[in-house]
Amino acid sequence: MYLAIKEMKHNKFRYGLIIMMIMLISYLIFILTSLATGLAESNRQAIDSWQAEAIVLNADADGSLRKASLTTSQVQKITKNKGPASVIGELSVTASQKKLQHKAAAELLGINKSQFIYHDLKVIAGRNFKRNFEAVVDQSLADKGYQLGDDITVAANTPKIKIVGFTKNAQLSVAPVIYTSLATWQQIKYGGAPIANSSAVVFKNNFSDKLNADTEKLTMAQFIQKLPGYQAQNLTFEFMIGFLLIITLIIIAIFLYILTIQKLPIFAVLKAQGIPTRYLIKNTVMQAFLITIIGLILGVILAAITKLMLPKAVPMSFNYQLLFGATVALLIMSLLGSLIPTRTIKKVDPAAMIGGN
Repeated sequence: MYLAIKEMKHNKFRYGLIIMMIMLISYLIFILTSLATGLAESNRQAIDSWQAEAIVLNADADGSLRKASLTTSQVQKITKNKGPASVIGELSVTASQKKLQHKAAAELLGINKSQFIYHDLKVIAGRNFKRNFEAVVDQSLADKGYQLGDDITVAANTPKIKIVGFTKNAQLSVAPVIYTSLATWQQIKYGGAPIANSSAVVFKNNFSDKLNADTEKLTMAQFIQKLPGYQAQNLTFEFMIGFLLIITLIIIAIFLYILTIQKLPIFAVLKAQGIPTRYLIKNTVMQAFLITIIGLILGVILAAITKLMLPKAVPMSFNYQLLFGATVALLIMSLLGSLIPTRTIKKVDPAAMIGGN
């Protein structure tokens, strides 16, 4: 440790460059991890808030809520003797308000006032909806200028919906949710015609009863994986983070190998003085550990500052377990990289090096 610190103090610029590289890579990994977490949460916030275990859709929907449609008779068969259930109707809409210049993409969810999603809905401002064409909306719409009492338009030739309450953590497919009555959803989507009762039925428990061939049951985990772009988005971030970890290993290995080659005469002298090879290898590994730790600390500070400066519209969320995992992975990669030049240290022959000089 002593030799590693003394050498780093003596060559501040050289080791400073390596630390800066580690800082930038760790910063990028922390930002990507936080963005991946934030986007994943924005896709599934509303679903997580239901605290449900299963969902039933029609078989032809292929697990997609946007393509799902259930008739009244299907809903009656599905919900019979299966515990707490809540029917939902989904419609992707564009919300607009006369006094605001911009429009907002949103997910209109129709729910039944006698079922658990309605009763579990946590309203942070205003109240829960009581009548048709009233709605509780996600807090992110308030950040865009929408207020309690505003009348918003979500579809042509339909009455406006009045905002009577706001709720937190209610996003679906990276869009704010507008909770309203199932009758309102039916009126907006089908013009009041008895075409479909709802889109799906959500269950508190993962029941084991068999369903008819025209319907399909999914666990909530399976359903989330089928959300549009959810799986592809997560895989993309995972590959990017994986490649950055490999790049970290390569950078550490290259820098330490170059430094090792430059220090071969010094290693030869130290070996001639009786310093064991094991100590020199330990010194190299300790240097890699120290520069990685310093780089990681600076990367965390930079990521925290970035999060404070970014606008709320950017879906960035710190998952401390994932960040800890990324930190451990970076440390492991740096230590593996530091082992690559150790073979060169072992092969140093003091007599040959000193004699050659």
